Amino acid sequence: MTVIASIAIAAVAVALIASLHAILYKRDVRAAIGWAGFIWIVPFIGALLYLLFGVNRIRRRAASLRGSKDLATAERSAYAETTPLGNLIRLGDAVCHNALRPGNRIALLDSGAAAFAAMLERIEASRLSVSLATYIFEDDSVGGRFIDALARASARGVVVRVLMDAVGSRDDGFSVSRALSRAGARAARFLPARAPAGILTANLRNHRKLVIVDGETAFTGGMNISDAHARDSRDRKAIRDTHFMIEGPVVSDLQQTFVEDWDFTTGERLAGEAWFPAPKLPGDAETRAVADGPDEDFERTRWIILGAIASARTVIRIVTPYFLPDTALIVALNVAALRGVSVEIMIPERLDHAIVKWASNALLWQVLEKGCRVWFTPPPFDHSKLFTVDGAWALFGSSNWDPRSLRLNFELNLEVFSRSVAAAVDRIIDERRDSGREVTLAMMDSRTLPVRIRDGLARLVSPYL
Repeated sequence: MTVIASIAIAAVAVALIASLHAILYKRDVRAAIGWAGFIWIVPFIGALLYLLFGVNRIRRRAASLRGSKDLATAERSAYAETTPLGNLIRLGDAVCHNALRPGNRIALLDSGAAAFAAMLERIEASRLSVSLATYIFEDDSVGGRFIDALARASARGVVVRVLMDAVGSRDDGFSVSRALSRAGARAARFLPARAPAGILTANLRNHRKLVIVDGETAFTGGMNISDAHARDSRDRKAIRDTHFMIEGPVVSDLQQTFVEDWDFTTGERLAGEAWFPAPKLPGDAETRAVADGPDEDFERTRWIILGAIASARTVIRIVTPYFLPDTALIVALNVAALRGVSVEIMIPERLDHAIVKWASNALLWQVLEKGCRVWFTPPPFDHSKLFTVDGAWALFGSSNWDPRSLRLNFELNLEVFSRSVAAAVDRIIDERRDSGREVTLAMMDSRTLPVRIRDGLARLVSPYL
């Protein structure tokens, strides 16, 4: 057999295996057809790209670290019977492994200065443990303050564990890890994208932002550890964001998410009172931790979002830096608008990634023409991820409204059934909307043909942005 014949047979075998995998496992028919065709048209390279970008699931042993589902509580059952959003509670019970926890207290932190000050204060006062997970940990002035605070905590006997995403923190991750290790803290990098094995998971990132002190106080939201979040709003490189401080039973579920990620990355299992103390009930917010990722938690946040849109009776309000919803989300928003729900969407006038802005602009007409309203918010770039329904429910955390967050990344969000918390989030949304510029269908239609073509081409690669 000649070399050419051997290569041809190998190409057919590889293409057959890869295309059959796409046909069997791709949920979207168009995606299955597109990948299968590409695999056959571009021998070897098509199959390789499918392996890198089309197969985006990994198996973890997270389930083995969890206890049994704790879903039935008298408090939650009573709440489900008395709120119009009771069906949304039942949806969360069905699709999430975490219970809806009563008795939580949640404080909104609407600036980097406020969020970093609160986190550092709690770290300085820590007694037993500090767990920190972040997508970006920069070795800058803000990062230095965290390193120093974590070092002091470790020196007085606090157990410190820090998890950084290997791609998000690729520039400074090694220097931060060395500094923390010298101080007695343990740091790790999530899924390094080193060849050859790491290349297969290079597209799957840990986008969670989480600080938990003594298992009692948690901080989560959209903020990375970076000077950009602490800069003056007049600075062109400033990033505006929103973070939250949480106390109460839901902190144990947030901690469990960190424990699973840490065990997956390092093989070390964290357990005991230092990480999971007896829960207290300092507030009245019913709260659920929604962990999402390309594993057994696949598309949990997307299901919750779709359920919330379907449950809305009066108003849906969204703040997101990246608005690239798939067809199902666009249809859900449009159906809500057509049945009389006020749908308000706030996205930044300027983004940190131009191609994402172009792709977003290419699809705005699809929601505008059915009655959804959109505002462009002025600089600085707003990285907040906020979502409220009917002034009674809120979702916030690390997820953007794009395919990367909803299908590829490991994300962490909180859904909260509380009118007071929803009102606090709505006040932030009011400020964003009132400072913004409303977008009209006429504005989007007035884009020149070259701009519309550019935006349309950008939209074609939106699943990978």
